[in-house]
Amino acid sequence: MIEARAIRKSFGDHPVLDGVSFHIGRGESAAIIGRSGSGKSVLLKHLVALLQPDAGEVLIDDQSISGLTERDLLDIRARFGMVFQGAALFDSMTVAENIAFPLRRQCLGRSEENRLVAEVLALVELPGIEDKKPAELSGGMRKRVGLARAIVHRPEIILYDEPTTGLDPVVADSIDQLMLRAREHFRATTIVVTHDMRTARRLGERILYLREGHIYLDATPDTVFSSTDPVVSRFVNGQADLKEVEFS
Repeated sequence: MIEARAIRKSFGDHPVLDGVSFHIGRGESAAIIGRSGSGKSVLLKHLVALLQPDAGEVLIDDQSISGLTERDLLDIRARFGMVFQGAALFDSMTVAENIAFPLRRQCLGRSEENRLVAEVLALVELPGIEDKKPAELSGGMRKRVGLARAIVHRPEIILYDEPTTGLDPVVADSIDQLMLRAREHFRATTIVVTHDMRTARRLGERILYLREGHIYLDATPDTVFSSTDPVVSRFVNGQADLKEVEFS
């Protein structure tokens, strides 16, 4: 369903992606892991054409999204739901208005919008907060509202960019459970970029380890977490290789 073919991307003289290729099937769930600055979020943005590659292409159902018009891209992006790292809620809007934002192209009646908003708020276990503003919510609640907004239009594909960053372990666990619930409820293809190895193991049927601009390993969680490759083992166990650490 989603295929990356030899994606290359540089910013100035700094190469970030250096020939990234993978395929994720319909309904599959994959976690993308890697060190900070390895290009995980950059890669995610290529999948919805928020960034264009310097070389290579992204295909959705065998259709290349490189070079599409903005109108055609809107149709492609309507198939996605995306949960951003900081939730990216509009501060001036209520929770209900934030969640209903992706529905604006569907020209639904107000009562139907309200029903869908209430339904996804119940799914993320935040019923009755429609009239609150983002500033009134905790970090964990904002993440849940961001998830509700991502799934309100029944997307085929859900992308998560560091969904548990900045949350305590208990709240992070609840977000993991909600992501699993959303995947099962909508049968959506799911891609999660994360530093959290517990999230990667729980959400990913496959784990893609992005290192030095390419996919270093693409395997099941059991294979990744039992790997005897010292590069993989050190990363998933949070062990620094001091030869790679620079001190100023």
